[in-house]
Amino acid sequence: MRLTTKGRYAVTAMLDLALHSQHGPVCLADVAVRQGISLSYLEQLFARLRRADLVRSVRGPGGGYRLARNIDSVSIADIVTAVSETIDATRCGSKNNCQDGEVCLTHALWTGLSDHIAQYLQAITLQMLVDDNDVQTIAERQGKISLKRMDPGLALTPEH
Repeated sequence: MRLTTKGRYAVTAMLDLALHSQHGPVCLADVAVRQGISLSYLEQLFARLRRADLVRSVRGPGGGYRLARNIDSVSIADIVTAVSETIDATRCGSKNNCQDGEVCLTHALWTGLSDHIAQYLQAITLQMLVDDNDVQTIAERQGKISLKRMDPGLALTPEH
């Protein structure tokens, strides 16, 4: 399988957007701080996500990005595919030419694995992740950390 940083970061950024979009458009700089992802890298990913109609940009003061679809209709596979990631565990890229132009001994095994991974990622939506208690706890912690990074006096610690 070839799920690289690009796919992982795209999923993370889209989940961050889903978690924070109830207050309006989300600024990529805020996502970058919360998730520890370079702003320029996020801009590249969001250009692809926009072309795939997963996000919309909002210009002007208070602008940023919004989800283009309901979070219950955006699968993780949609996001991974939008940033040109492949979900393919074969050595040949599913071209059936793994060994001297022919199918290798384990081609069917890796094709089956690829199919299972694709089905799994297609079955998971942003809504499912947003509803997960662990995800909500982590998002809350990240929000506190990002506030401290922006202005240490703004974030309340658990002692307060």
